[in-house]
Amino acid sequence: MNRLVLWNIDHTLVDVGRVARECYAEAFQRTTGRPLVRLAPMPGRTESEIIFETLAFNDIVTTDDHLPRFMDALAAAFAARRADLRGNGRVLAGAAEALDALARVPGTVQSVLTGSIEPVARLKVTELGLAGHLDLDAGGYETGVYSKAAMLELVRRRAGDARGVAFGESATVYVADSPRDVQAARIAGSPIIAVATGSATEAELRSAGADVVLPTLADTDAVVSAVTRLTQG
Repeated sequence: MNRLVLWNIDHTLVDVGRVARECYAEAFQRTTGRPLVRLAPMPGRTESEIIFETLAFNDIVTTDDHLPRFMDALAAAFAARRADLRGNGRVLAGAAEALDALARVPGTVQSVLTGSIEPVARLKVTELGLAGHLDLDAGGYETGVYSKAAMLELVRRRAGDARGVAFGESATVYVADSPRDVQAARIAGSPIIAVATGSATEAELRSAGADVVLPTLADTDAVVSAVTRLTQG
């Protein structure tokens, strides 16, 4: 059997919140020439959503070039903080073990589906030592164009084309931490495992419609069992 496991990054695999806030402040300053006063909420959001709302919160009248300039500045800010990612970021409990265990399940491919732009997403998982089992070339990243639901379908096709196989909707499982991620999986027709390691509670994730809800990724056997059970059909 072929199965595709897609991982959200922030608050599912890692927590780099302190570094992210510093990077957003620097990118805002470089893009607008003004200091950042208020940062938009980040959980479950794509980079473009956070950027546009942050600009609005700070009374910036946006133009067509604000988004690409902000994204470039954000990528540069993260690249300059590689050491901070390693020193102040943290891998969430069980994340590395879950990636390693699923890599040993025959026919399983792992990649990412994230609201982060690609260079930032790659830095987060690489600097924190999680990239080894992830096919990052097949990943779904924020571009300012596609929703997470659309990106999920794109990743399925991209990963399948690279291997000459078809990863169907039911053979693709998303692992994430927010009700917005649950909604994206539901729209894309794929099962989702939600972990309550972000800002949402287990009850909120169940109410959103997650197929499986786990408190954390710390129980490796539970993660592997949920992935194999949800994709066996």
